[in-house]
Amino acid sequence: MVWVMADSFDSDAMITRFKERAAAVKKRNLPPVGGDERQAFIKQAEQDFMDFAIIGDAEARLEDGVLTLQVDLRPKG
Repeated sequence: MVWVMADSFDSDAMITRFKERAAAVKKRNLPPVGGDERQAFIKQAEQDFMDFAIIGDAEARLEDGVLTLQVDLRPKG
């Protein structure tokens, strides 16, 4: 399958959407489950937040049809 990216691709908008997704995960309510199901839900929420937050912190470049995301994972300070 070949994807053709339109010239209107907005990497800043994409990163903003990932920031919004990370914030939504933080606000996500726990379902009324207990035990192992609850722990699995919490673990998935933590992973979702980390993934979305990492992309949300990325600097994006689109050059010659190649999207490059750069993420500095070094501790601040």
